[in-house]
Amino acid sequence: MQSEGQLVIFELAGQLYALPIQETQEIIRMTDITKVPNTKEFVEGIINLRGNIVPVINLNRRLGLPVKEYDETSRIIVVEYNGQKIGMIVDNVQEVGRYTGDEVEPPSVAGDNVDYLKGVIKKGEELWLLLNLEKVI
Repeated sequence: MQSEGQLVIFELAGQLYALPIQETQEIIRMTDITKVPNTKEFVEGIINLRGNIVPVINLNRRLGLPVKEYDETSRIIVVEYNGQKIGMIVDNVQEVGRYTGDEVEPPSVAGDNVDYLKGVIKKGEELWLLLNLEKVI
């Protein structure tokens, strides 16, 4: 992990999560999502993003968290993974935050979803859960 970096900080079910900014393409407001039949339950559907068809997943559902109704704070974080753009619905986006390598600790918790985490970043009293995009997608 680099010694210092920037993260997109967002909220899911009242907890703060983070993604390295270099994994993030853009953040957009909620838009109409076209449902696609016979997909996994966390796949919300697809959107048309400036002429590109982008699949959209509900990150709360993907991580087994309570799902909240979409509102004016809901956002879609568009990431690129293996050349494919993917939208991830989050409850809201907080900020772009900085971190240093010594603020990152391994996710030393037991549970099924622990491989979705790269680490935990301590920022004062806050904890940011650093997502492992490869495992989430």
